[in-house]
Amino acid sequence: MSHSRSAADRSAADAVVRHHAQLAAALNRRTDQVRDAAEQGDAAGVLRARDELVGWLHEELLPHAYAEETALYPAAGNRREGELLVRGMLDEHQMITRLVGELTAATRPVDVAAAARALAVLFAAHLGKENTLIVPLLVDAADVSLATLVDGLHDLLGSSDSTAGGCGGTCGCGGDRGPADAPAPTLSIDPRLDVRQLPHGQRHAMVLAALDALPAGGALVLVAPHAPRPLLAEIEARYEGGMLAEWLQDGPDAWQIRLSRQPVTV
Repeated sequence: MSHSRSAADRSAADAVVRHHAQLAAALNRRTDQVRDAAEQGDAAGVLRARDELVGWLHEELLPHAYAEETALYPAAGNRREGELLVRGMLDEHQMITRLVGELTAATRPVDVAAAARALAVLFAAHLGKENTLIVPLLVDAADVSLATLVDGLHDLLGSSDSTAGGCGGTCGCGGDRGPADAPAPTLSIDPRLDVRQLPHGQRHAMVLAALDALPAGGALVLVAPHAPRPLLAEIEARYEGGMLAEWLQDGPDAWQIRLSRQPVTV
């Protein structure tokens, strides 16, 4: 490995760790808002804090997690020493997605606070493994360029300056030092709601709760263990054409449907 590439990879590793710290701090801040409202007995405040947290999760945390699945995890998982680790990390991504669904569906303050706290604890442990296991593994790999992989991560998240290492200001790598009025990057992937491991009786309620939380123009990708035609019929009846379904994968191991809330026309 050349000296210049080693320096670039170390810089990329530092950027990833800084971004993780920023994500964790933002999650903890919003989780604390939920807890504080619950402690004060402010039920309405709990729901407002929940909605703010759920919106941030869909806009920031979940897209980052799924971008890592594409940009970082394959490089680590293809190595013998990283294969089992990456499997576990992918399982944790599914658990995080399930907790986001539970948080979205929760209405009692105690349930909202519990789901938010569980999510924060799981995410902190998850980031710890990424920082101390995944990132060092990739830095030490002679046939892998972490700097290039991080550029790919920026591309997936919609950065307009990935070739320069910019990230729109999300990872602390210096890419946010452009004009003060520069537009924020647009996320190019939708969060996924994987219900394959949920009991059958819980799937419809969780999906509908997640869809109810979508803003106009928002979308998620439903991952199901079979073609969810009864659920799609229920969604059509519930939203009366206000939710567009686009089939992305039709088996045989998983069925993926992008569900997007259509803007209201006047």
